[in-house]
Amino acid sequence: MGLSKVERPRRVMRGLKTLFFIITMFASLLIFSAPILLIIADTILPSAILSAFNASLSLQSLSAHIRNYKFESSLIDIPLISIARSAIILCVYCLCDGPKLSSWPYLGITTVCSVSSLVYVSLKGSYVFGVHARERVGVRVRPIEIEIALFMCSLVLAVGHVVVAYRTSCRERRKLLIYKIDIEAVSACRKGFLSYNKLLKEMRVK
Repeated sequence: MGLSKVERPRRVMRGLKTLFFIITMFASLLIFSAPILLIIADTILPSAILSAFNASLSLQSLSAHIRNYKFESSLIDIPLISIARSAIILCVYCLCDGPKLSSWPYLGITTVCSVSSLVYVSLKGSYVFGVHARERVGVRVRPIEIEIALFMCSLVLAVGHVVVAYRTSCRERRKLLIYKIDIEAVSACRKGFLSYNKLLKEMRVK
C-alpha cells in the first residue's frame, strides 16, 4: 500500500525534524565536549602519524627509540610530548569542573603547556628541516611529508588546546554572570515584596 498524499509530507517533515535534532545534538556534543575530544585527538593522532612509517611501534621499539634518541633527527618525542600535554590538561580539566573552569588554573595551565610544547616543537622543527637537513640528504629513512604532517599536527593541536580552553572559560564566565544576574533579580524581587508587605501593613494600621 502506498502512502496517501497527506501522509507523505508528514513523514518528510518528521524525517527532517529527526535529522535536525540529530545534527543539533551532535553540534552540542562537539561544543560542550570539545576539550575531551581534543585531548583524545592529541593523544592518538601524533602516535598514529609516527606509526605510518614505524609499523611495529610497540613498547620494545619505543624503548629502542628512546635509547637511540637524538634531538636533531629522532621524532619519538613529538607524540610523547602530545601525550604528556594531554594528560596534564585532562587532569586540570577534571579538577576544575563547573564554575572553576572560568578561573585561571584551567586556562593558565593549558596555555603554559601548549606554549611550552609549541616552542619545543618549533625549535626541533628548525633542526629537523633546517640546520641538520643538509647533513641528512641522501640518508633520509622516512618521507618528508610524514615528518611535516607530524610537526603540523602537534602545532595545530597545541593552538587548538588554547583556543578551546579560552572558549570554555568564556562560556563558564557567561554562565556565572547570568546566574549572578538571576540571583540579584530574585533578591531584588524579594526585597520589593517585603517593602510592599510592610507598607501594606502600615496602611492597614492607619
